[in-house]
Amino acid sequence: METEQVSVRRDDSQRPTMVKVENLSKSFGNLKAVDSISFEIKEGEIFGFLGPNGAGKSTTINVLTTLLTPSGGKAEIAGIDIHKHPNEVRRNVGVVPQEYTADEDLTGLQNIILCADLYGIPRSNSKPHALELLKLVELEDAADRKVSTYSGGMRRRLELACGLINYPKLLFLDEPTLGLDVQTRAAVWKYIRMLKEEYRMTLFLTTHYLEEADSLCDRIAIIDHGHIIKIGTPAELKASIGGDVIVVGVVEAEPDISSDISKINLVKDVKKNGNEYRIKSEIGEEASIQIIDMIRSKGLHVTKISLTKPSLDEAYLEFTGRTLREEETNRMQMFAQRVTMRRARS
Repeated sequence: METEQVSVRRDDSQRPTMVKVENLSKSFGNLKAVDSISFEIKEGEIFGFLGPNGAGKSTTINVLTTLLTPSGGKAEIAGIDIHKHPNEVRRNVGVVPQEYTADEDLTGLQNIILCADLYGIPRSNSKPHALELLKLVELEDAADRKVSTYSGGMRRRLELACGLINYPKLLFLDEPTLGLDVQTRAAVWKYIRMLKEEYRMTLFLTTHYLEEADSLCDRIAIIDHGHIIKIGTPAELKASIGGDVIVVGVVEAEPDISSDISKINLVKDVKKNGNEYRIKSEIGEEASIQIIDMIRSKGLHVTKISLTKPSLDEAYLEFTGRTLREEETNRMQMFAQRVTMRRARS
């Protein structure tokens, strides 16, 4: 599957490149989790990987942060080769993993200082910086409380603070709001925007939440089955659909009236799936009326009709052939089960 790259905005092209990936691959036996992907991330950009569970998002992060050795290709972070100089790469990046990693028997402050110890940062520097980070994520009042008393949102904010302890040039955020309620998710979004706008930090975000990618990311790579399918800004991805999307359901599966629908002036494309027709149109409101009139003239019966303006969900469906909504529901159920099992073991 070939990657189709949408052009980067001119102002972005003037920025230094923070991440450069060329034909990067990672295999586990016969399974190719990441298959010859290439992309660049500019300094100060929020770059998103959008895709379902198993698409290769976390594997890519693990390779770029030197936790996994690539099977092929190459990558640089801040001009540093990840394979030749892994220790130097680690000093320049921070990671907020998908799983909660904080020690529940330690306080929030102790957890951040522990992370600093692992980076070899002297306590004389790490403690005041840890206190600054706790204030940044609004946990200063909970600094001396054990993490076991923290809510899910507080734990996620603590993970964010831990990821910032080494003053990273690039911060990796792997599904940063997975399992959080809508209100807490919005709070995490606020901190992510602040890191970009106030601290000029470069962020690499993986997510399967369409709203998250649309709201936060300067550019998005749609990834599926280890391949990058399309890269562009949210606006570019939505515009590439080519118009409004009309879905019409009819009682009768036959005859196939795709060719009749395609002859309507405002219709650009028609795809049939069972008893439904997915239609692209430049002006959906006007085309819908003509489509219904034509279907009725054939003696067929309309069961439903919907009109949607270009959205990231429609773009994902266009490029992958399926929606992310079902994936999101399944992922949340899996996460809830994982939390329940973890609590049962503790």
